[in-house]
Amino acid sequence: MSDFDAASVQSFAIDLAKRAGKVILDGSSKRFADQATGQQSSAADDLIKKNTADLVTEVDQATEEFVKAEIKRQYPSHKFIGEESWAAGQQNQLEDAPSWIVDPIDGTTNFVTGFPFVAISIGITYKSKAVIGVVYAPFLDTLFYAREGGGAFVESPQHRQARKLPLNQPLPLPSLKQAVVAVEWGSDRKLSTIDKKTKFFASLCGDADQGVEGGQMVRGVRSIGSAALSCCFVAEGSLDLWHEIGCWIWDVCAGIVILQEAGGLVVGAKQDTLDKIKANSKELGTATPEILQGRKYLVVRNTSPREDQIKTVTAFYQTMDEWNAA
Repeated sequence: MSDFDAASVQSFAIDLAKRAGKVILDGSSKRFADQATGQQSSAADDLIKKNTADLVTEVDQATEEFVKAEIKRQYPSHKFIGEESWAAGQQNQLEDAPSWIVDPIDGTTNFVTGFPFVAISIGITYKSKAVIGVVYAPFLDTLFYAREGGGAFVESPQHRQARKLPLNQPLPLPSLKQAVVAVEWGSDRKLSTIDKKTKFFASLCGDADQGVEGGQMVRGVRSIGSAALSCCFVAEGSLDLWHEIGCWIWDVCAGIVILQEAGGLVVGAKQDTLDKIKANSKELGTATPEILQGRKYLVVRNTSPREDQIKTVTAFYQTMDEWNAA
């Protein structure tokens, strides 16, 4: 397509993410100032989508409208898929046309409470393939970005000059016991899901020698509250794995591009992944449209040797009884 120049689109996306970050910061300042002066209650502009763990704020909506308008002005022929647009009834099927996949505020609960792990996530697909990812965390002033074939990079107060990801030489990951894993409780809180998650988390963390059935005793467990940032932290090597069921393409599209350009591995649902491993499938680790839209994600950092990624995925999935995305 004549109007798709990946390098210039990426540059525009980076600038747009930073400008949208200012919208987020200004919105946060106003929220807390209004609460302090009693002009609104702490949840006055928070809309409950599914339950109290699944929120949207006026700032989410304002940020998406700003981003959508800027994209339309610069690239009128490009398609837009956004979290709040989808919630309003827009379809989100991937097409050949360049498509912007946007989560205006990834980590809305963090945003509401002032926990700084909040990001705008901008992924771009072309011919149904994720090719550009930009994730900007305005409260941390940290920018992650990648373009297919161009590597992944981070800029932050600690890295004013862009640094290529992963930040350090990839290390071995011989077993889950050496892993720091990010997981989330998510917004699906029905009993059947909570039961499976609780058992899984116990197996992940517990010590088999101390009576925990199937205990892997991983080195550490984290819950970041942002899918996009979790992917980026795996890409840079500060996390070893991230797993979640129930998030959406706008949560992960940008982060997956960044992860893959940093040498990380992404897989989808448990049985499909284990079948591909058994068959030695060349498709294993490819972010197909089915993976991007499948709502089940496991990502593993770059490792040396690379075979450790497959061993880690296998051990991880053998530990869990998978649940369905709500």
